[in-house]
Amino acid sequence: MGILLFSPITIGTAIFIKITSPKGPIFADIPKRVGPNGREFRLLKFRTMIPNAHEYLMNNPELHKQYVENNYKLDPDPRWIKGANFIRRYSIDEMPQFINILFGDMSLVGPRAYYPFELRDQAKKYPKTRKYIEIVRTIKPGLTGPWQVSGRSTISFPKRIKMDAEYAKNNSIWYDLKVIMKTPLAVITGRGAY
Repeated sequence: MGILLFSPITIGTAIFIKITSPKGPIFADIPKRVGPNGREFRLLKFRTMIPNAHEYLMNNPELHKQYVENNYKLDPDPRWIKGANFIRRYSIDEMPQFINILFGDMSLVGPRAYYPFELRDQAKKYPKTRKYIEIVRTIKPGLTGPWQVSGRSTISFPKRIKMDAEYAKNNSIWYDLKVIMKTPLAVITGRGAY
């Protein structure tokens, strides 16, 4: 239903990306994310950065340092393409994840889809979060979830992973419905989006 409902936006976004940044693919070429029990999968997102953005980041030590220190985000990010701010602010780049849900890699509601290296690095930086990380890794990540509707990138990793662990321990249809009801406002306001 999500794929059909948002198809005009996704088709329009794909065309826009191809016109404004013709040398790169439609989807982001990003490292795999981690699902339940450490199984990695390719998360689908519209590309809002220059081609080979991850390599560009890894080859710029000062930029990479800022990225790690700022919760794996850069604002502003020199790798963004034209229109990236709008696409990301309103979570349009996340819409292809309905395909991940269809294929069973993700759920509609769940924890953030973390990078494996993100969890590893943050566990070293914040040892007390390890118990929460283990809990989060037991369920599928979600297109939306508690942290996405509570401030997104404004929330520190320790608080975010604790929220995700609480969801993993207490998830229910009612909890999911509560998150789903809050999602449109979070998308429209764009609060905490990078």
